[in-house]
Amino acid sequence: MKILVINAGSSSLKYQLMDMQQEKVLAKGICERIGIAGSRLKQESDRSEYIVEKPMETHADAILMVTDALLDKENGVIASMSEIAAVGHRVVHGGEFFKSSVIIDDKVKEAIDVCSGLAPLHNPPNLIGIKACEKAMPNVPMVAVFDTAFHQTMPAEAYLYALPYEVYEKHKIRKYGFHGTSHKYVAQRASQMLDRPIESLNLITCHLGNGSSVTAIKGGKSVDTSMGFTPLAGVVMGTRSGMIDPAIVPYLMENEDMSLQDINNLLNKQSGVLGISGVSSDFRDIDGAAEEGNERAQLALEVFAYSIRKYIGQYTAIMGGVDAIIFTAGIGENNFKMRMSILKGLDGVGITIDEEKNNVRGQEIDVSAVDAKVKTLVIPTNEELMIALDTQKLVSK
Repeated sequence: MKILVINAGSSSLKYQLMDMQQEKVLAKGICERIGIAGSRLKQESDRSEYIVEKPMETHADAILMVTDALLDKENGVIASMSEIAAVGHRVVHGGEFFKSSVIIDDKVKEAIDVCSGLAPLHNPPNLIGIKACEKAMPNVPMVAVFDTAFHQTMPAEAYLYALPYEVYEKHKIRKYGFHGTSHKYVAQRASQMLDRPIESLNLITCHLGNGSSVTAIKGGKSVDTSMGFTPLAGVVMGTRSGMIDPAIVPYLMENEDMSLQDINNLLNKQSGVLGISGVSSDFRDIDGAAEEGNERAQLALEVFAYSIRKYIGQYTAIMGGVDAIIFTAGIGENNFKMRMSILKGLDGVGITIDEEKNNVRGQEIDVSAVDAKVKTLVIPTNEELMIALDTQKLVSK
């Protein structure tokens, strides 16, 4: 079975075609600058790197370019569109409508549209991508895989904010959590690595990239997560502030004459390690500056590590213990110094790592010390594979 995975953004569309029998990527690519001058498609496969520069006014145009690229006689990887059994779509927000991935029908599309109010930058292009694929491949089943669905198992005490309950009822303002597909994938891989059923495990998964989140997973289910109503909440991130005192917002608006848009821009794009360091949101740049003696850069690294360490402590407490800590995504998989920094001082609760084993990048590996009571695992995430697996499971039924 071959499955096409689509991740549609506002002006881009990423895709992968996967052979599920071998769980192998046959081709992957991106359509860039949709609706903007200079649009192009770039596709990579075992056969070639294929670039097409051509106007793409809409996502429908992009999907047609994707199908053309997959079928191309010299650079393509399939002979006919009939080889594609299903399409799995990443959808950021499913609100309270969806607790798992679903086959897309008109009601599902309506619900995705309703949730656009909760994710105005993401759901509309996700929905456009779905409709474009339906037009290009009218007889192929489509599946929606939601970033938020995995966290719908959180209990009310974890997802409710202490606002008047009527605010939740009217506006559905609550913690939703994100990166769910990644957290789910690495939790399942951890179960396999530890050779234990996931139902018996308490796991803390750390998805650390420019956007970062930490999740408590008990028995295979998310019971709490750091991101909230939006991806702004939780730990310190590349350019996002993470959790702050909400009274800071009206204070800055009054004392700095800032508008709501100014505040939104400050918290989402000017804060985090970028704001503290004044150097960059890229941890490689910050690491370099810290090594050269930049005190603000060093402080930014320490604040980031401290914010994650706090969540590890909280989630260990709410689950009554933890069996494994998992690091994934760009920073989690590749920054061995940051992994050491995050876990500094946690040997008292049985979390210790072997410095030599930990000196790796992008490998699936157990980096725990021999005598550690709690395992520490590095697991490269694979959200596209998770989307494809969910799609395969649903269409096979």
